[in-house]
Amino acid sequence: MSVGLIGLLDDIAGIAKVAAASLDDVASQAAKAGAKAAGVVIDDTAVTPGYVIGFEPKRELPIVGKIAAGSLRNKLLILLPAALVLSYFLPWTITPLLMLGGAYLCYEGTEKVLEAIMPHHAHQHEAQLGTVALNAQSVEDEKIASAIKTDFILSAEIMAITLAALPVGSIWKQALVLAVVAIGITVAVYGVVALIVKADDVGVALARRDGASAIGRALGRGIVRAMPVFLKILSVVGTAAMIWVGGGIILHGVEVYGPPAIHHAVKAAAEAVAHAFPPLAAILEWAVEAAISGVIGLVVGAVSIPVVGFVFAPAWKSLKRFLPGRQTTSAQ
Repeated sequence: MSVGLIGLLDDIAGIAKVAAASLDDVASQAAKAGAKAAGVVIDDTAVTPGYVIGFEPKRELPIVGKIAAGSLRNKLLILLPAALVLSYFLPWTITPLLMLGGAYLCYEGTEKVLEAIMPHHAHQHEAQLGTVALNAQSVEDEKIASAIKTDFILSAEIMAITLAALPVGSIWKQALVLAVVAIGITVAVYGVVALIVKADDVGVALARRDGASAIGRALGRGIVRAMPVFLKILSVVGTAAMIWVGGGIILHGVEVYGPPAIHHAVKAAAEAVAHAFPPLAAILEWAVEAAISGVIGLVVGAVSIPVVGFVFAPAWKSLKRFLPGRQTTSAQ
């Protein structure tokens, strides 16, 4: 009995060591894969605060919480299983689906540019889509829904990059790594977003705090004055990020399916600029490719706006007439 018990304990210890090594491996793979998706994570962080600007301070954190919950739900319940299924059974569909998502990001970003430079045309486009809200609650709901849709595309890119960075192995280990990355990135992104949107409240608290030093009060006033400017800059960065990332996804798809000449031309332009300034070669090469992606994103977005307004929006309105509950709503 004692020998059998000792053998059992040895087996348990061995299993524990294997499990610990496996968990270390999962953590290591998650860290490496998450690092490769860092560019999209930064874009996600820059885009999201724009959906919270304009609401009462007491609604900011609940809105961020709802967007975060929707983002995590999308990653774990939709994107994770979909990524695994597609990678094993239909790997050829991943790039076209990402290109559709990239086109949506281009559309969203270019629409924001249109709203900034031609607000009248942007309002006409919104009216065509039938998205003008009637009350504060519907405005909030629309903002949350729009943020979750945009996050879905960015999250899909994050999950695809993560999956591509993983070595071939057990599907369960890949699923675990994807889950770790999904949870970690969501917590990081929306934790930072929450800090950004509440920074002005922190500044007010510092400025009005009883017994605070002169330096503390000055810091609080500085934060309050700086946040509106910072949020505007962040909004511009977020819009540019959507166009840039969307254009980059389209460009990657063109590299896969299009003529090789396009990819070679982009690389040649980036390398030519990089060779002209060797000390900044890596930065300049990235900047040129990002600029080209941005131009492609603007072109795709500019084309997609009339397509959505004159094709998809009327088709959706016609479809809604036949949806359950539509007649009841119309009667009311």
